[in-house]
Amino acid sequence: MPKSITKKYGLKNLDCAACANKLEHGLNDMEVIDKAVVDFATMTLLITAQDVDEIAAKVKSIEPEVEIIDYSNLSAASEVAEEEPESRRDLILLAVAGAMFLFTLVYEDVFHQTGLKGWEIPFVLTAYFMAGWNVLLGALKTIKKGVLFDENVLMTIATLGAIAIHAYPEAVGIMIFFKVGELLQGFAVNKSRRSIRALLASKPDKAFLLELDGLKEVAPELVQVGQSVVVKPGDKIPLDGEVTNGSSLIDTSALTGESVPVTAELGDTVLAGQICKSGALTIKVTRPFEESSIAKVMDLVENATANKAKTERFITRFSRYYTPFVVVLAAGVALIPPVFMGGSFEEWIYRALVILVISCPCALVVSIPLGYFGGIGRSSMQGILVKGSNYLDVLASVTSVAFDKTGTLTEGVFKVTEVAPSDGFSEEKLLEFAAAAEFHSTHPIATSIIDIHNAKGSPIEESNISEHTVRSGMGVEAVYKGHTILVGNNSLMKKYGVDFQNEDFETTVVHVAVDDKYVGYIAIGDELRADARQAVQTLKQLGVKEVVMLTGDNEQTASVVAKKIGLDGFQANLLPEDKVDFFEKLNSKNESSGKIAFVGDGINDAPVIARADVGIAMGAMGSDAAVETADVVLMKDSPLKVAEAISIAKQTRRIVWQNISLAFIVKGIFISFGAFGLATMWEAVFADVGTALLALANSARILKK
Repeated sequence: MPKSITKKYGLKNLDCAACANKLEHGLNDMEVIDKAVVDFATMTLLITAQDVDEIAAKVKSIEPEVEIIDYSNLSAASEVAEEEPESRRDLILLAVAGAMFLFTLVYEDVFHQTGLKGWEIPFVLTAYFMAGWNVLLGALKTIKKGVLFDENVLMTIATLGAIAIHAYPEAVGIMIFFKVGELLQGFAVNKSRRSIRALLASKPDKAFLLELDGLKEVAPELVQVGQSVVVKPGDKIPLDGEVTNGSSLIDTSALTGESVPVTAELGDTVLAGQICKSGALTIKVTRPFEESSIAKVMDLVENATANKAKTERFITRFSRYYTPFVVVLAAGVALIPPVFMGGSFEEWIYRALVILVISCPCALVVSIPLGYFGGIGRSSMQGILVKGSNYLDVLASVTSVAFDKTGTLTEGVFKVTEVAPSDGFSEEKLLEFAAAAEFHSTHPIATSIIDIHNAKGSPIEESNISEHTVRSGMGVEAVYKGHTILVGNNSLMKKYGVDFQNEDFETTVVHVAVDDKYVGYIAIGDELRADARQAVQTLKQLGVKEVVMLTGDNEQTASVVAKKIGLDGFQANLLPEDKVDFFEKLNSKNESSGKIAFVGDGINDAPVIARADVGIAMGAMGSDAAVETADVVLMKDSPLKVAEAISIAKQTRRIVWQNISLAFIVKGIFISFGAFGLATMWEAVFADVGTALLALANSARILKK
């Protein structure tokens, strides 16, 4: 069976959110397509299918006017991003139609008094067709495809119904105001799209490749690993790499949201998307562009809409049933009272038309996805990558947060603070055996031990190490110069039955045993992050009830950290699998409907990050594993970013539910008023357009905060 592939396309000529929903539903009904996600906010189509070659034909079969553009074609994708509605022609036609409409309103009495009664009708109908020709054409195309309910069909029925009962001013006025509303909605949506694109406009578009005969300007995608590029002051760094010449202040805000520049010097790692501020840099490329940090950011944010929130999915399903229901309701209002109660057909048809005018679901189907995408865009601006609007919903419901300690609440930069030999060992010998055991390890603790040994004595010769085994969550075992060495925590000593110095240390301690005999310990210091305490306090202010820490460190060290930053609790001496077990217990006692988040480094904590309701990887710019495993990736090493992510998620949810409440209340009121004859078609169209515009403006607020 062929393997399914996922591909992204841009969309052109997709005029309304209802059309987007119809296209998505139609594609998902096709057997050859595993999953289709149409995003009206970004004008994109994400398809997962075994064969994507015929996608254009399938899209055309559902929406003939829509064009799809392959996102692998960068210039074409840019064309989609810059697409604007053909508003100039529509504005001219609307202006002429509006002038003719006002003329007939002002001079209607004159026509009647001069014996020209009825002559205003050609003016009215001309204005009607000038304003609504594309609405009528859209309705005709929709009906020909067998789809009876969309906004164009609703407006066509309502306005032609008004003409049929000789309510000419209402018919023209409604069509004009509906088109004005559509244009304003288009402007609002495009403004939000531009704002979102501005947040993501960090992609470098050029690189100055260093060659023997000078600099050559090329696209970043063409530069290969190992080649060198020169970045001038004010330019974006085009690819991830290492500084080989020069120094400069670097603006990292595109990736981290951090406005304070940092210094990049010889040997430092720099990332694509950062901006060189003060001096030129020569950079040796370490990753191809498609694997660079900025490419990951762009990909995550642009594809985040594939994971829709429950609210979005509900609104999409709701709109499919809501519109037919309202049409049936309007038909009932138009027919039942005159037939069974002896009412006037003209009066009850007018009431039914009021219901049709107010029933368009645009306020919901446009503003809700836009609100979520705005939340994702706002998060990315702050260096917080959320993989989908569904995770924004989960973040907004978080009531418990569990942090890993090392590298998350602490700096993760270790320094040896004490070397305590025993059993006749000297400091030099203890450090030598510990450094030999840690020689092949890349853990920061191992690095700190090796560094201090190399500073005090001769480097370890690799040829003297015959075996090396990592004991996950406990330490390492190695054979050095014929001696078996154990270096690790309490659990490692207990596992091998070593009688060791088991005291309550306030720092991280690494025990050392040689040939099953305890020979001393090395104390390692690790500073708390400056904003760790503030992060815990802010989480509490946001309504998080419990903030705890899970760590493999000893009880005393964990207790000191917990007290300093005000945690509600902690669990120490945990192996990676123990963290998952404890997390299960934490989840089982969480009686409320609240969600639990885990914050770690995204690599060592992958199992518990995957198990959490929402897994958050912190400081993961260079980590492929973090991007793959976590639901939310924080690009800066800051626990406070966790609180910021939850705050943005809560703002987004609040805005989304404000829009839902506004739409339902206004439409509910006017449907009731229409049925009882308390509202006119004029009032209904103003309410419908006004609600949609208010909802769109409300959705855009998240980008301004």
